[in-house]
Amino acid sequence: METAVGTTATAGQQTQQTQQTPRGRTRPGHARTAPWHWALALAGCGAVVATALAASPATGTPAPSRGGAPKALAASAAPDPAKAQLPMDCGPFPVKTVLSVPAELGDGRPGTVVAAHCATETGTPPDSVYLLGFGQGERPVVVATLLNERENLTLSRLAVRSDGAITGHAQGYSSEDVPRFRPDVSLDLTWTHKGGDWERSQTAAPVSAV
Repeated sequence: METAVGTTATAGQQTQQTQQTPRGRTRPGHARTAPWHWALALAGCGAVVATALAASPATGTPAPSRGGAPKALAASAAPDPAKAQLPMDCGPFPVKTVLSVPAELGDGRPGTVVAAHCATETGTPPDSVYLLGFGQGERPVVVATLLNERENLTLSRLAVRSDGAITGHAQGYSSEDVPRFRPDVSLDLTWTHKGGDWERSQTAAPVSAV
């Protein structure tokens, strides 16, 4: 059994932070009704869901290196989600960080795994999950997208394992007809760094009572 490195962020126990949505965004992600949302949410295991961490030196984006072991970091030593521009489609609503885990994932560079959603006043907005690193001028930047809000999943836990994998638990809905207060999809998620990308696997889990 792999142990967790540093903090395990659990919904309801994490300080929430908000940022304003960039201009030009329109409707909040949870307001969409396109049927492919659910096809994405129930897609098979093993989909590559993030961009490579490697980037040109001009951007200052972190690139992975071999060696080292994952370790916990103090929040002050890791990228601050409140200072990052998360690429979410929230329209007039601010972006709210709901979970974050600072850690060094074994590549020698500090990072923060963060879950965020559109801070609407009604409904259950879906979460996106990003890996943040330091860019130019130590500015926090998104280096990988691990989960997109279009999948209509809500995260209740995030953690970094001692082998460098990122884990989480999410709930969602099998169709638009399922009441938003009664999710019927429950998934344990694992993201593993392979070949420059983050590869996601998922297994079904018991649905928690709400």
